Amino acid sequence: MEDVYKLVEAEPANMEGPEEEEDDPECNNLHQPLLKRNRTLSSSPLAIVGAKVSYIESLDYEINENDLFKQDWRSRSRVQVLQYIFLKWLLAFLVGLLTGGIATLINLSVENITGYKLLAVVRYIEQERYLMGFLYMAGANFLLTLVAAVLVVCFAPTAAGPGIPEIKAYLNGVDTPNMFGATTLFVKIIGSIGAVSAGLDLGKEGPLVHIGSCIASLLGQGGPDNYRIRWRWLRYFNNDRDRRDLITCGSSSGVCAAFRAPVGGVLFALEEVATWWRSALLWRTFFSTAVVVVVLRAVMEYCKSGNCGLFGKGGLIMFDVSGVSVRYHVVDIIPVAVIGVLGGLLGSLYNYVLHQVLKVYNVINKKGKLHKLLLSLSVSIFTSVCLYGLPFLAKCRPCDSSLADSSCPTNGREGNFKQFNCPNGYYNDLATLLLTTNDDAVRNIFSINTSSEFNVFSLVVFFALYCILGLITFGIAVPSGLFLPIILMGSAYGRLLGLAMGPYTNIDQGLYAVLGAASLMAGSMRMTVSLCVIFLELTNNLLLLPITMLVLLISKTVGDCFNPSIYEIILELKGLPFLDAHPEAWMRNITVGELADVKPAVVTLNGIEKVRNIVEVLKNTTHNGFPVVDSGVTPPTGSPNGATELHGLILRAHLILALKKKWFQQERRRTEEWEVREKFTSIDLAERGPQ
Repeated sequence: MEDVYKLVEAEPANMEGPEEEEDDPECNNLHQPLLKRNRTLSSSPLAIVGAKVSYIESLDYEINENDLFKQDWRSRSRVQVLQYIFLKWLLAFLVGLLTGGIATLINLSVENITGYKLLAVVRYIEQERYLMGFLYMAGANFLLTLVAAVLVVCFAPTAAGPGIPEIKAYLNGVDTPNMFGATTLFVKIIGSIGAVSAGLDLGKEGPLVHIGSCIASLLGQGGPDNYRIRWRWLRYFNNDRDRRDLITCGSSSGVCAAFRAPVGGVLFALEEVATWWRSALLWRTFFSTAVVVVVLRAVMEYCKSGNCGLFGKGGLIMFDVSGVSVRYHVVDIIPVAVIGVLGGLLGSLYNYVLHQVLKVYNVINKKGKLHKLLLSLSVSIFTSVCLYGLPFLAKCRPCDSSLADSSCPTNGREGNFKQFNCPNGYYNDLATLLLTTNDDAVRNIFSINTSSEFNVFSLVVFFALYCILGLITFGIAVPSGLFLPIILMGSAYGRLLGLAMGPYTNIDQGLYAVLGAASLMAGSMRMTVSLCVIFLELTNNLLLLPITMLVLLISKTVGDCFNPSIYEIILELKGLPFLDAHPEAWMRNITVGELADVKPAVVTLNGIEKVRNIVEVLKNTTHNGFPVVDSGVTPPTGSPNGATELHGLILRAHLILALKKKWFQQERRRTEEWEVREKFTSIDLAERGPQ
């Protein structure tokens, strides 16, 4: 296609053209005329938490096939090509390095803040000062939630939620303003630490995916707007396609940092968030996740000597169940299939109810910042009351005589047998699940060879509580993830089914909990391959592969019968357009002729055009591209007289660039290619990237 901005003709009376100053209001009007009026989605804010309504633009993932671009590539030396390749791998390395470092910072902060908070609460409980223990816990959670909510509401509304739907939309081709900015990154980090440490029913997995994408975006454009690095090599990344690939590396690195699952991170990016995928991208995403794992492993080794405070010592395998032998027969397929069906039904039900809750939250959040803060703090208080008060309903259970006195009961932040309000030699199984971090709660409920540790009442209360908390917590004005809340719910009903099937199966109850978590995630998120690999890397038990695959396939199939995945629902709520790989069935019968009368009509420019006409078109339209045609050309054989020849497409940004440079001609003629190269460079035509 031919780039035709070089065909602009100036009128004698308008030789000066528009002013060059950036702050010229006339020039600004040319950039985005009527954009906010015509392209806003007033019924769907950018973020559920009440971010200001903003316009939606598409990204240019196709390389501009103009003469300048072709000439630029032809003129590059072998050294410049190697620089471009090296830059891709260098940025992929930096994305993995920084994502792993920030994930480590978040994990260390959450573990230490939560650990010291729970130790203080335990001291009050040991002294039977139960009211003081509650006030301390509720007050600490309140302050942590307040910090996270204030940062989100006042500085970066786009940092709320997981960020995965926005990343999915961006990688599909939709540019959402401020989604990957430096402020969003900072608030996402601090807000995640505060929200997770506050004991809210949310995870840091979704925010880590967003954090990795923000890091990738900022690296790809040389940093924030005010502090951009003017490194000449970065000019090779001045296009949406390369930035898209780098953000894909960032999202896979975020999943890897969250679950310590490098292969699962790559597959998550491939299956869930990336619309455009190339084999070359597979290697770079895998390289980024490998760097993340190396960083995490180095930190784990350093923390083993006690240099990281109360940081856990779980190693890279978060929920290790490798110590159990997985033996199952044909009869065991029946309860496994039941788990899959339950996961699909409960997952679709969870999606539906959460959809309704988010609609209510959307109405509340539109009322102003104060309402957003009050909603977040109310959820924090309710969560603290439940986490502290419900263990008093559970009965004390005697410790198994085969256990050492040091392991049952325990009063620290770790252990499967929390004493809470019980006498010596007894433990509170519900406190074991509630008065701990979410990660440790999953470890406890996934624990193997513990068939008598949890009773039915405690598991039912735990499941019901986290169903309620999961529904009311997601959507408040804090960074939040969906992975861990769904894992907690699924593991509870999985373990309940394991209790019921105890006399009839050889599968350990802890493995039933793993299968329950996998089934609910597949039923809600509708992922299969990536979830299967993530769970294998999480649990370090390859023998689970066949039954995990079966559970995931059944859950996804059942869930698809009722509603879309949770991320598709959130995309719809946020008003972010998403172009599926396959068109709707009704589109298959549409012809080009039926679109001839579409409104508004297509706006075209002639190959040689007056400056006045171009300015009027830019002012009065919102299009970002204009077909360039010439009427009255000699028609081909068999074509009607007066045929129109299409030269190509010219972008609004390129027209504005030609006007700014005041490159007009007095005479009416086509400009030669060498004249264009003297006036413009490929860098002039580059995209700026997401803000």
